[in-house]
Formats: sequence, structure tokens, C-alpha cells
Amino acid sequence: MQPALLMLILTSVAMSAIAQLLLKMGVGQARVTDGAGAGIAFLQSPWVIAGFGLYGLGAILWLYVLARLPLSAAYPFVGLGFILTMALGVLALGESISPIRIAGTLLIALGCVCVSRSIA
Repeated sequence: MQPALLMLILTSVAMSAIAQLLLKMGVGQARVTDGAGAGIAFLQSPWVIAGFGLYGLGAILWLYVLARLPLSAAYPFVGLGFILTMALGVLALGESISPIRIAGTLLIALGCVCVSRSIA
């Protein structure tokens, strides 16, 4: 795999993970007094807007990658998003993680390494 494509994959995955963090921050800060206004309140959050924007940019990068690599080669790297999202949750939001979640995440990382090494 070309280093430039690998960087685009990693950038796209990172953008998606950061977008998740922004969305979580946005829905956490939105003040909703009733169930009917929940969607509107969330959509007005600058964090949610930024999260959707980042998803959009990441999707554009992802389309570029998919145009140049087989889907079966590119898609396993999406698993890295689980790792990044978990790390962001712990570091930025103070979420706790269990040993079993860490083990599962390490298995995902191992799978990504195996796939990346199998690509000619």
C-alpha cells in the first residue's frame, strides 16, 4: 500500500473518531426540556454541527481512498476508529474502561495489523 493512501485512510478514520467526540460533547451540552425538542436542540449545538462537518470531510477522503484501493483492503482500517474513539472517550471525557474492553480493542488493532500486512 502506498504511504500516501495509508495516511489518507488514517486521517479519515481519525476524523470520524474526532467527529464522534464532538457529537457526544454536543448532545451532552444541549439543554432539552421535552422529548419533542431534542432533535432541534442537538442540531443547534456548535459541537454537533462541527461533528457532522468533520464526518463530511472524512467521507470525502474515504471516497478518494475507495477509488484507489479494493474495499476489502481499505475497510478493515475502519476498526482503528474503535480504538481512537475509545481513547478519546477516556482522555477527553473521562470515561472508564474495563480490562475486557481493552482486550477487545487490542484484538481489533491486531486484526488491522494483519490486514495491512496482507496487502501487496
